[in-house]
Amino acid sequence: MNAEEIICTQKEAFQEDTDEPPSTCSVLTALTAPPPVNRINRTLFNVISPSTRQFINRYFPGVRDEQWNDWRWQIRNRIQSVKQFTQYVQLSDEEEKALSRGRKSFPFAITPYYLSLISPFDPSDPVRMSVVPNIREYDIAEDEKDDPLNEDGCSPVPGLVHRYPNRVLFLATDFCSVCCRYCTRSRLIGNVHRENCRNNWAAAIEYIEQHPEIEDVLISGGDPLTLPLQPLENLLARLKRIEHLKLIRIGSKVPVVLPQRISLNLVNMLKKYHPLFISIHFTHPRELTEETKEACARLANAGIPLGSQTVLLKGINDNVQTMRELMMGLLSFRVRPYYLYQCDPIRGSKHFRTPVQTGLDIIQGLRGFISGYAIPHYVIDAPGGGGKIPLLPDYTRGYNGNNLQLRNYAGNLYQYPDTEPSPCE
Repeated sequence: MNAEEIICTQKEAFQEDTDEPPSTCSVLTALTAPPPVNRINRTLFNVISPSTRQFINRYFPGVRDEQWNDWRWQIRNRIQSVKQFTQYVQLSDEEEKALSRGRKSFPFAITPYYLSLISPFDPSDPVRMSVVPNIREYDIAEDEKDDPLNEDGCSPVPGLVHRYPNRVLFLATDFCSVCCRYCTRSRLIGNVHRENCRNNWAAAIEYIEQHPEIEDVLISGGDPLTLPLQPLENLLARLKRIEHLKLIRIGSKVPVVLPQRISLNLVNMLKKYHPLFISIHFTHPRELTEETKEACARLANAGIPLGSQTVLLKGINDNVQTMRELMMGLLSFRVRPYYLYQCDPIRGSKHFRTPVQTGLDIIQGLRGFISGYAIPHYVIDAPGGGGKIPLLPDYTRGYNGNNLQLRNYAGNLYQYPDTEPSPCE
């Protein structure tokens, strides 16, 4: 069997399970699938917070709890048009202009659950600003690009980015249940779903197999936790068989925007593939709901380490108090703050981007005032493909002889006796 035949055969393992949406792909037989997943009690997610309950009673009075808590129902009933959205929200002029204009390359979509977190009357609501189109995203700055991180240039095969020596980014899907307006991959979201991203999986896996230096795979997209259960398990099982892979990571916003997806079936499947880590995309403290807490608890109870990734966004989370509340709240959810990203210069992101100094000031405002566990790495993902570069406030004040002068969180100076002569000596 030649390489092309092997890839075509492997593709069959990653196709749609017919009873789980979303689906725009043909159904093929799973050739290398692990044993069937137990399908009993699929919709055991049963948490509804009081504010969301009020939203349901007002806008979805005929919907039963078991429907609302079914992630498939949430996806089927996403809000994706001006006509739908205006049933729940009073649009601002900037939002109405953007939604009326449309943007085919980057769709507008919100799950009913996540919509319940949005203020219907305040266009400056931080959660609303992060997911509702605004006419300002059509104001393209000269320094903005469709692919500012040069992911396409670091892609040896479709759907795989190999930038760092020992790890790769595996783009498993282009589908997201909620579309964040500042998305780094807005050039891809919704563009190729009809062509089935899973057609790329076999070639990507073959590339990983042929490169023993790869020890770590980050599965992202799109959002891989929106994949049906069986294809997702097929992918994990296939990667797990690669001997030189030491760990698998998943990047997702599902526990935040679609917590109903974190069913016991999903969790029981995921925990078979340790060491498995999940990085969750959080934006604002208002996302720390009872639903998200339950989703995180299920994952953590399954022994899956959880980290957070947060993008610094102007007018949304760009102050110390908001970030402090978010980071400490994450710890209470058993999620370790990991990255605070400077917003990438994608097309139409100028109104979201803060000065870099804002991020430095936030880190300085956190250090010493909250638990060290709650302080993320502030990074810039270098435009052009340079990778993540960490940034820290400067806490050194030069040397006094061989004593290094240090400024602590309160602004007081201290000396540390260095073991080497001062470079200024």
